[in-house]
Amino acid sequence: MNSSTPRHERLTRFALYFVRLALAASFLSAVADRFGLWGAAGTGEVSWGSFPPFVDYTGLLLWFLPEPLVLPFAWTATILEVLLAIGLLIGFQLRYVAFASSLLLFTFALCMTFGTGPEGPLSFSVWTASAAAFLLATHPQVQRKPAEN
Repeated sequence: MNSSTPRHERLTRFALYFVRLALAASFLSAVADRFGLWGAAGTGEVSWGSFPPFVDYTGLLLWFLPEPLVLPFAWTATILEVLLAIGLLIGFQLRYVAFASSLLLFTFALCMTFGTGPEGPLSFSVWTASAAAFLLATHPQVQRKPAEN
């Protein structure tokens, strides 16, 4: 950025980086929780504290799936969250990564709403995160090629 860049454009660029960082941190924090990196369940704000309680929660959200599919979906969500977080942080195919992040969060929000009620995804800002990722994916300053970010 140079001094001729309008202030609004600099603030917008900062906001886009901030959204990327916030989404990536949220994904990585959730993954850290399910592997006990934030501590045991019930400690502070820790939700799961280990992978088995996360699998149980996944089963609650995916009540419509046969039980044998819950573990693969729990792992799929975990792997996607790590990969999407990395993509957001490094800016790789940012439009696509942001859109995939929005879809994943939108899916979580729907499953949370129908699995446990509307309060959870509202209080945990899952809808908001999905909307932020969608805005990031569609923003004109976000380019398709990583070199242009």
